[in-house]
Amino acid sequence: MDAEQVDVHPPELVPLPVADPRDGLPLVGMGPMRASRAIRFVTLLLAVVPLLGFGAAFVSLWGYGFSWLYLALLLGMYFSTALGITVGYHRLFTHRSFETYPFLQLLLGIFGSMAIQGPLFQWVALHRRHHQHTDTVDDPHSPHTQGEGFLGLLRGIWHSHMGWLFRADPPDLPRYVKDLHRSRLLVVVNRLFFVWAGLGFLLPATLGGLVSGTWTGVALGLIWGGLARLFLVHHITWSVNSICHLWGQRNFLSKDESRDNVAVGVLAMGEGWHNTHHAFPTSARHGLRWWQIDVSYYVIRVLAWLHLAWNIRLPSKESQAALRSPPEG
Repeated sequence: MDAEQVDVHPPELVPLPVADPRDGLPLVGMGPMRASRAIRFVTLLLAVVPLLGFGAAFVSLWGYGFSWLYLALLLGMYFSTALGITVGYHRLFTHRSFETYPFLQLLLGIFGSMAIQGPLFQWVALHRRHHQHTDTVDDPHSPHTQGEGFLGLLRGIWHSHMGWLFRADPPDLPRYVKDLHRSRLLVVVNRLFFVWAGLGFLLPATLGGLVSGTWTGVALGLIWGGLARLFLVHHITWSVNSICHLWGQRNFLSKDESRDNVAVGVLAMGEGWHNTHHAFPTSARHGLRWWQIDVSYYVIRVLAWLHLAWNIRLPSKESQAALRSPPEG
């Protein structure tokens, strides 16, 4: 079916799976709690080690000179793992904005896991909770819940960008992913998260060694395609949570503080058109205007052209007109 002919209904008619109040646990007012020391230590390592690797990548330019091999490993691993998050974790598994074959679900799940932003089910559950409670105290990573004034703003930026990672997960997360648990394939992808995460480092290190034929190539492949790549993927993805709820344009009416941010829209492969996404959460396309670059949607369209994706959901022109923000002033 042609991608432009499906899901012409407003997004609210295609509801996200959310928490079921009949499950017995409270849905709101729980507030964030500190994660255990072990989790906070691992989170700190995942924040610091890629930063050191990013610095080491630039230091290596002076010691060994420029190499197309390591640039290729950086870009190849960046695009594959970032698309695993944007196309796989986000638009496919969280919002069901299109459908595809199991083998492609497997690849997208693996690539998304290699971005090391958490196991599939945890990521999807937290993001669905974010949509259910956007910019309230029950939003896992809103910048608007950390107090007033300049200090509140600084605390909000830190919390929404990466501070929330040091908080414990809400206890009701499993109820958000009951639909994913029905897929044996996705259950396996979720359980083998640490295998895929390790593969994200092993793969570029191995390719660097094989192509260069040296142990130096192994080390530089690990640095460029593993650590430096992870630093970029993490901070560009986290910028959607922080920057895109503070700065940008509100092109559509939504019940939150989401913004469309041009810089993040380009760097995050279309995820930065965040106000549009919150207005139409089930849409496979976030950059609805011709000039809004949305690499993730282009990839989905290529998959559709190859007959690997179908039932691609897009908001109708009527839905867009109904939610478009009036001009300021």
